[in-house]
Amino acid sequence: MGVKANLFADYIGALFKGVKFSDVPINPAVEFHFILAFAIDYTTESGSPVPTDGNFNIFWDTGNLSPEAVQAIKAQHTNVKVALSLGGDSVDSQPAEFKPSSVSSWVDNAVSSLSKIIEEYHLDGIDIDYEHFQANNDTFAECIGQLITRLKQSNAISFASIAPYDDQEVQSHYLALWNKYEHVIDYVNFQFYAYDSSTTISQFIGYYNTQASQYSGGKVLVSFSSATGAGGLLPENGFFEACRMLKQNGELKGIFVWCADWSKANGFKYEIESQDLLAS
Repeated sequence: MGVKANLFADYIGALFKGVKFSDVPINPAVEFHFILAFAIDYTTESGSPVPTDGNFNIFWDTGNLSPEAVQAIKAQHTNVKVALSLGGDSVDSQPAEFKPSSVSSWVDNAVSSLSKIIEEYHLDGIDIDYEHFQANNDTFAECIGQLITRLKQSNAISFASIAPYDDQEVQSHYLALWNKYEHVIDYVNFQFYAYDSSTTISQFIGYYNTQASQYSGGKVLVSFSSATGAGGLLPENGFFEACRMLKQNGELKGIFVWCADWSKANGFKYEIESQDLLAS
């Protein structure tokens, strides 16, 4: 897949705030990815969340973000692709843990269950956002690497991203995955909003350079959170100025936002500004 440097991505559906694809402004001059959040290999049928060893269930707002809604937004905007994100921070307020019984069982279950969801929802890609681990680095790398490889080989997906942040345990798992399977990973959706809210423009550029070198050769996207009280470099504190600096140096690969559910409250003004910057 040809990868442009004007990719904009927006996570959507995790917070059940009634946001629809059609609510979000879409600039025709960018490559636009919606990322449905989340599909998780857990079940809540018995009440409390229980891991399912790779059998994924949907935990996003299916009432507003249905298969029909995916088809409609893609038909209306030819520059839109839709992915789903795996894992996330929590399921029913419990940590969503990566907990395979074995590599082979988890991969087989994940390929089977995700292929069905991807087909039903007319999806184009997957994003990996596990943040809690009951498995070592090598097991995580093999499970996720083999999953992405098999989904690409079957043409179920055309792209894959990972969503790490600057935490020692998180980074050790994702760098193990990157070092072995970077050839099947198209984007690194790095959670720059996990840094402190006092982050300055120069610190942000430094953080970007650090992660671009750690995920060497990867397309590292910059990011902000539209939540009230979010961390990282905020749009009102110089995020777009930092983006323009990266763009002038040919280093801006794309921007993503966590998340459309929060952005709805301010009319998606930063989604608009992000896309205008990428398209300029």
